[in-house]
Amino acid sequence: MARRTPLFAVHERAGARMVEFGGWDMPLQYGSVLAEHHAVRRSAGVFDVSHMCIVDLDGAGVRALLRKIFANDVSKFTTPGKALYGCLLNAHGGVIDDLIVYYRNEQSFRAVVNAATRAKDLEWIGRHAASFGVTVVERSDLAMIAVQGPEARARVAARLDARGAERALALSAFCGADIDGWFVARTGYTGEDGFEVMLPADQVQSLWQDLVAAGVVPCGLGARDTLRLEAGLNLYGSDMDEHTSPLEAGLAWTVALKSDQAFIGREALEAQRARGIERKLVGLVLQERGVLRAHQRVIAPDHGEGEVTSGTFSPTLNRSIAFARVPAGADGAVQVQVRERLLDARIVKPPFVRHGKSCID
Repeated sequence: MARRTPLFAVHERAGARMVEFGGWDMPLQYGSVLAEHHAVRRSAGVFDVSHMCIVDLDGAGVRALLRKIFANDVSKFTTPGKALYGCLLNAHGGVIDDLIVYYRNEQSFRAVVNAATRAKDLEWIGRHAASFGVTVVERSDLAMIAVQGPEARARVAARLDARGAERALALSAFCGADIDGWFVARTGYTGEDGFEVMLPADQVQSLWQDLVAAGVVPCGLGARDTLRLEAGLNLYGSDMDEHTSPLEAGLAWTVALKSDQAFIGREALEAQRARGIERKLVGLVLQERGVLRAHQRVIAPDHGEGEVTSGTFSPTLNRSIAFARVPAGADGAVQVQVRERLLDARIVKPPFVRHGKSCID
């Protein structure tokens, strides 16, 4: 049976359409996916992301552990609250998972990993943590919500006392802080500003209901997917996996190859970079009517074939967009097989949308 978040009963009372996702019962939508999507782009929406796995890493050797298992540059952790996005890699350079890591102090870091990879991530981190004297604690006592959109930060701040609100609104992008018993982070998965809030599970229903009463729109997985794809953000299991390297997934910018950090998978990535990658992740914009979906065939003239990894209709752009993995030399015009037809598309550089505005011509 699928697991349930502390907000499951709230979703049911609101009439949400529930689906199984990553081993959890999660809301797909409360009404119109388009309305939920536009709420985030224009005002504020709230998502239940309590299915994500919050992991605390503590001990004198925690930075050394992260230098080994986390492919982003750990030397960037200098200010308490600083967050970094990056990957756990296997020895072949494949992506075990993508995650966010927060620096709390020199002996305490927090990671947020994907729901579907929870078990293998905990096993992988725990396997290496032992030799560094680091304790690994899954924070199943915490819930997590994401409040996203141009009005999102103000809506969350209004739920805090005056000092807490001041501190929350002063947070820089991609930073978090412990505020009034909550961990408030200026992060998200939508391409909009906002907060992700981690708080005791027994407090989350009250916060959710307060936000909804204040006009924040409940949003489900449907809107989350259209928003993240417009924002050019990868989805683990679709756009990358253990057989895909960050160099092939458009995530080279998250890899500390310019540092001396000896992370797992580095040698494989250096070898791949030296010989040249054979395939790359690109954005696609469909030039005709239709909807791009995962696993559709992409034909790149003079270069070969690729495949759509994620595709959807973009409510903001009013056209279909996708990620696709294609031969490294592909550029410009391509064709995508949609059912029995070959439709014209063009390669673009993600993101497609940022802060509600088109990023493509």
